[in-house]
Amino acid sequence: MSDSVASLKPALHPVYARLLCAELQRRGFSPADILGGLPLGLSLGWQQLHENNQFISFDQMRQLIERGIQLTNCNWLGLEVGLRTPASAHGTLGAAMIASKNLPSAMLLLQRYAGLRQNLANLRFEHEPEFVAVLEEWVDLGPVREYLHCQLLGGLVQLLTAMTGQELPPQLRIEWPFEAPAWSGEYQRIAHKNSFGFSQLRVVLGSTLLNSPSLAADDEALLRLLRDCDLQLQRLQAGGTLAQRVRMQLQQTEGHMPTLQAMAAKQNLTERTFMRHLQAEGTSFQQLLDEIRQERACWMLAQTHSTVEEIAYALGYEDASNFSRTFKRWCGQTPKDYRRQHSS
Repeated sequence: MSDSVASLKPALHPVYARLLCAELQRRGFSPADILGGLPLGLSLGWQQLHENNQFISFDQMRQLIERGIQLTNCNWLGLEVGLRTPASAHGTLGAAMIASKNLPSAMLLLQRYAGLRQNLANLRFEHEPEFVAVLEEWVDLGPVREYLHCQLLGGLVQLLTAMTGQELPPQLRIEWPFEAPAWSGEYQRIAHKNSFGFSQLRVVLGSTLLNSPSLAADDEALLRLLRDCDLQLQRLQAGGTLAQRVRMQLQQTEGHMPTLQAMAAKQNLTERTFMRHLQAEGTSFQQLLDEIRQERACWMLAQTHSTVEEIAYALGYEDASNFSRTFKRWCGQTPKDYRRQHSS
């Protein structure tokens, strides 16, 4: 992944949140059960989550994962979701991997284009004495680390099985970057050989798997798919849609947020044209501003000792009581109540 993608705020494609929601629905939970009361509700409604391909923040995904584990009482929920992840969930990148000649070629594509699906981590490879894929985390994944690793590995297993048409061989070995949980027996559904307590997630691939050709190898299709991947990556690095560019710039703003007039000028647009383009993309400057303010407010309340007055000022509110009323509208509780519930 390029430095420009890696430097963006932690985020991932909404398909991974949709897959989690689908698993929760299979278990009988309604959309209201899944999203109800979460601070992400303002900026990530059910319809938007399932219709908009704009990346969601890591914090939004974290909230959703924690709610899912709370609802199901299933600590290996990431494994369940990962093993139900079809190859199509990985979009153009998944299709390109399947069209590759073999596993090493596919894994290199996963490394090159990982930024199309997330910017939380990337793969690097070691070739001696065995072929090993090592996950390098760019973000502290905190309490959802096990879930995300399990979802990633479960999805990868499904993808590799689709490529080769074979069950994964016994030589596959996974080294997990946490101590063995009480439910470690569930991990044999991914690999027969699991070890725990390592500093990084490492997937050791045996020679049988490495030498297995892809059933759907297609050089012509691969070239078309790689061109699509390159175009998507260029758009992502350039900020994508106007809404994505504005959101990214708001995320990267320290201190007081820019006004609509200032942001329109940054985009070299008149205010009227700026508002019209955002409306055509199904949003507005105020909605994007509220999303960023909400995410930042929730994070500051949970992770810092700043007073409510200090947080209000940092987000551009001159009046702390106005901020408190707005926050209650966003999250259904006062800033102080949110801090008591979520403070680490």
